[in-house]
Parts: sequence; C-alpha cells; structure tokens
Amino acid sequence: MRQPDARGTAPLLRPPRLVPGARVAVVAPSGPIREERLAAGLDLLRAWELEPVVAPHVLDRHPGFPYFAGTDADRAADFQAAWCDPRVSAVLCARGGYGAQRMVDLLDWDALRAAGPKVLVGYSDITALHEAFAARLGLVTLHGPMVSALDFLKNPRAQQHLRATLFDPESVRTIASGGTALVPGRAAGVTLGGCLSLLATELGTPGARSGARGGLLMIEDIGEEAYRIDRMLTQLLRSGWLDGVAGIALGSWKECGPYDLLRAVLSDRLGPLGVPVVEEFGFGHGDGALTVPFGVGAELDADTGTLTLDAPALA
Repeated sequence: MRQPDARGTAPLLRPPRLVPGARVAVVAPSGPIREERLAAGLDLLRAWELEPVVAPHVLDRHPGFPYFAGTDADRAADFQAAWCDPRVSAVLCARGGYGAQRMVDLLDWDALRAAGPKVLVGYSDITALHEAFAARLGLVTLHGPMVSALDFLKNPRAQQHLRATLFDPESVRTIASGGTALVPGRAAGVTLGGCLSLLATELGTPGARSGARGGLLMIEDIGEEAYRIDRMLTQLLRSGWLDGVAGIALGSWKECGPYDLLRAVLSDRLGPLGVPVVEEFGFGHGDGALTVPFGVGAELDADTGTLTLDAPALA
C-alpha cells in the first residue's frame, strides 16, 4: 500500500460533532439564494432538531453583479459574525455559484481562529473556503450538500449521509461509493480537494496550499467541457501541484459532456501519476452526493470504491 510522503499533508483538527438543539448558522458566501428553497432547507434542519439562524444578508442581491448574494463586504461580514458567534456550532453554506474567492481575504483569520473549531459544510465554490480553512486554520471541513440545493432538499441519500456525518460520524467511517477503479490499488493519505476549477484558480493566491503531496485528492466539477478539464489538470500537473499525490477519487462531472471522452481525459492526465484512481465516487454536484471530510487521514481502495477514515470526521 502506498504510504503518504513524510513531508505530506498531516491530519487536521476535527471540530465537535453536532447534538440535538445545536445552533447552526446559514450563510451565503457566493451566489444568490432562492427564498423558497432556503425556507425548505431550514425546515429540514429543524426536523433534524437543529436551531438554524440565517445570516442578515443571505437573501441579498449585489446591486451591480446579479451572480453574487450581496456585496463582498456583506458576505464576508455574515460569515465572520456567524463563525465568531459562541452560540453557533456549525456554519452551513446555502449554495455555491461564484463569489467565495472575492470575500475570503476580507475575513479576519485571527478572529476565526480564536473562535475555535466549528463545522463548515459546503461544496462547489465553497472549495475556496475549504482550502483556506485547511491552510490558515488547520481545520477539518465537510464537502457536503448545501441548505438551499435541490440535492439536500430532495435526495434521501444525500440527506442521510450528511446527517450521519454531523451527528453520528462513527457510523460513516467507511464511505462506500459504488465507484470503480480507473487505476487499481490502495493508498493512504489525508483527504483534500473539491471543485477542480476552483483548485486550479487557487494556484498562486495568498495562503494557497503548495501542493497535494501525501494527500488523497478528491475532485469533481460541473459544466466544464472535456478540453477545459484537460486544461485544468494539465495546469496542476505542469505547476507540480500533483507531485507526490497518494491517490485520487473522482466525483461527479455533471454537464461535462460525454463521459467516454471525459474518462479518456482523466485517464490520460492522471493515469501516468502511477497512483490509485477511483471514478464515479458519488460526491459533488451529482444526485445523492455523499459527504466527504477534508483533512482526515484515510485509506482509499480503488478496487472496492471505498474510503475508510482513520478517525470519525468530527470529534
């Protein structure tokens, strides 16, 4: 079994799990939110015996750029206030879209660190926050369904896996995806990743991760044609960011064109790395997305399509 490089990624600090009655803040770091979906998501959280509180600017619209949920300053202020509220146990993102990169450097990272470890949940554009929390706070985060997303609202598998991860993380120590090996084998390392396009655009930014050495990289994307995915992977390869990666899990590639062509690109770009690669792992933008923790030591078995965590995602 491939072992992580001695200089590689180390396991991060695990936040406490949630308990019934926990207060959770809902924020919108990126794109605009549909009010009716937000209401449905809040009802589901209440059914889980959580107490959701909505940040002040969640339903805002940016006055000049309709693809943002409010201004950069307001989105950052909402996020910071939610995280620094001692009554809040988790910060749940309402949706992705675009915008997290524009507000991440407006956050007071010293204040976030002083507030202590909490649960952060999101995916897609929230990849920028996953990376920032790993690099700046050394904190485990959850790549999982978001409060106003249809998968969270409608899909039982997505709901159940997130709920189990939040409340009973021992029950999901082994994540069985049903995926198959693109490159067979097993690998050990620390989980990281997210949306491929966000990881590529993070290169060279302040506080960005220097590379995936020693890690189990989990990537997915939406709405990207095969040539663009080829370009992003090539950028990561040419920059050396993928040097020493221990293993790779590929999630959903919704609206990314014919899968046969995409699969050929993934095999061509990732196969020569000589590490286990599993495809169709079931996280990301696809239906019934699994919740995957980032920053946890784990073993990836490409042949069985499983990820076994060394410890529960939350303490």
